[in-house]
Amino acid sequence: MNQQPFLSRVVLRNYKSIGYCNVRLGALTYLVGPNGAGKSNFIDALHLVRDALNSSLDHALNERGGLSEVRRRSSGHPTHFGIRLEFTLPDRQQGHFAFNVGAIKGGSYDVQTEECVIGGIGKGPFFQIDRGQVRATSEATFPSVTSDRLALVAASGLPAFRPVFDALSSMSFYNLNPKLMRELQKPQEGRFLKPAGENIASVLAHLERTSVEQRNIIQEYLHTVVPMVHGVERKQVGPMETLEFRQDMANSKHPWRFLAQNMSDGTLRALGILVALFQGNADHSPTLVGIEEPETALHPAASAALREALARASQHTQVIVTSHSPDLLDDRDIPTDAIMAVVSEKGETRIAPLDEASREAIRQHLFSAGELLRLNQLAPDRQFLAEQEQRQANLFGDAGV
Repeated sequence: MNQQPFLSRVVLRNYKSIGYCNVRLGALTYLVGPNGAGKSNFIDALHLVRDALNSSLDHALNERGGLSEVRRRSSGHPTHFGIRLEFTLPDRQQGHFAFNVGAIKGGSYDVQTEECVIGGIGKGPFFQIDRGQVRATSEATFPSVTSDRLALVAASGLPAFRPVFDALSSMSFYNLNPKLMRELQKPQEGRFLKPAGENIASVLAHLERTSVEQRNIIQEYLHTVVPMVHGVERKQVGPMETLEFRQDMANSKHPWRFLAQNMSDGTLRALGILVALFQGNADHSPTLVGIEEPETALHPAASAALREALARASQHTQVIVTSHSPDLLDDRDIPTDAIMAVVSEKGETRIAPLDEASREAIRQHLFSAGELLRLNQLAPDRQFLAEQEQRQANLFGDAGV
């Protein structure tokens, strides 16, 4: 059953190569552009929010090399970066979460302003924090906060803000590593797949116990992408675990069994993508799944099955993928609104919907997005970018258009 996408709009300022962007997202969004354009930086901004909520802001920044590596480098020397996420919660309530982080003397940083609003100020729960001090809130009492952490972590103890924390902290992001997926793994908590796929055996075992239907969907798509593979399951090896695949072999009546260490990068990545997309169940599902270049190491013939899997998964969880593959986009039925063009100009990442010429060519079924990409004709809407430059949305309060 289709549901409203979790994130409806993302506004970024001075995040890595992105000076400013303000884009609306649908259930499935393709971020398309050449290598080095900055596609990954958009997804990483969302990933930073998730990491800061699940661990700490300090850890999230240090994982990325510190504040100096996160805020954009330019002749203007910005000293801060900002993120605004507009969302729809599972109960259909809408709101936004926004913050900016700035450098302070001594090489440290603080959260200059942070705001969480559900339903609108004066209409529902909200809080506004300035450098660790509560400026305003709808709540009679508010927990102690500090300027080096996101206040939403502390506010998650209040029933009003727990749904926002849970939704943002269950976003999941993937840059799958077949080497880690191939190695013997320690049994782990398998509710959500980890970013590189390093707990995939535990996730498959968890699905076997809690959602056989989702497990079967994964098996079916894997067989479509890699026809010789007939199934995969967790295999215990002493105190460790790994994956065991069933695969056709010539002159054999029954499929042979192979451990993950004998499987190709393409097969392991395909499995990882499918598990990332269909890992949820009725009680626990990611609100958003972001996948870096899902087509990597896959045969071009697998692209149609991969597109279908992405679209099917997006009916239940929001999906964002980065890609520079014409094969993945070789479908004239991909909606034009599902594609965002990403370009780098003078070292700055620009993100926009497709220009009218590209949209019209796709709408008229003259070209697929993949064919336009091969022709280097998949272009961003220049008027959209110019209007953004002239009228930048606020991070806080009413962001405007």
